[in-house]
Amino acid sequence: MKVHFIGAGPGAPDLLTLRGRDLIAASPVCLYAGSLVPESVLAHCPPGARIVNTAPLDLDAIMAEIALARSQGQDVARLHSGDLSVWSAMGEQIRRLEAMGVAYTVTPGVPSFAAAAAALGVELTLPGVAQSVVLTRTPGRASSMPESETLAAFGATGATLALHLSVQNLDRAVADLIPHYGPECPAAVVWRASWPDQRIVRATLGSLRSAMPEGIERTALVLVGPVLGASDFVESRLYAADYDRRYRPQSADSPWAEWEPGDD
Repeated sequence: MKVHFIGAGPGAPDLLTLRGRDLIAASPVCLYAGSLVPESVLAHCPPGARIVNTAPLDLDAIMAEIALARSQGQDVARLHSGDLSVWSAMGEQIRRLEAMGVAYTVTPGVPSFAAAAAALGVELTLPGVAQSVVLTRTPGRASSMPESETLAAFGATGATLALHLSVQNLDRAVADLIPHYGPECPAAVVWRASWPDQRIVRATLGSLRSAMPEGIERTALVLVGPVLGASDFVESRLYAADYDRRYRPQSADSPWAEWEPGDD
């Protein structure tokens, strides 16, 4: 018996990975975070599967469901939205599974920041503009922030920021970031990225709050950084005609001249 943690992606059911789909189809028990995972993903469950929405359950109740599945020798598909590596609460579940002696696997999913960037049609790392993306959040009721992890500290780097779970703290976030990015810095909010009712707000950092429509209170991602509006960035050297690389050596003296695919 195993518990298969599966990143269900940002919302669109066809953004579920093939591995995730196959594990769901092979598991007679499915525990899913119903507040964020679309029910259409559950169509991959096998006939007769026991499907449990964990949104109203506490951690003890979730682990009790897993213990019941173990007693019956049934694998469990444990679905969380987005990718499991950030803000999924997977870590605390794994800690309990290890204490119980229950085996598990982890299947990554499409993260929400990637879906938001796709919705905006932007690359978050552009040559000469930004080469780092900071995934962070503002303090909330469920989790506080370490003292060193402040928006001001991250903003001082000039990196592209992807603020999760923070649209309810937008006023404070804007105030913390303007001293570092300036009020004219491009910003965007993507609500329910990849869902049929997805909404996008584009503005400057200084005007973002006034541009927000009513009703966007959760499941929204805030992106801030010059890359969102950059058009005069330099092209990378990767595809430059004179760039010497192993797949495209530029001369007989190139260290890659004798290299063949598969030599590594």
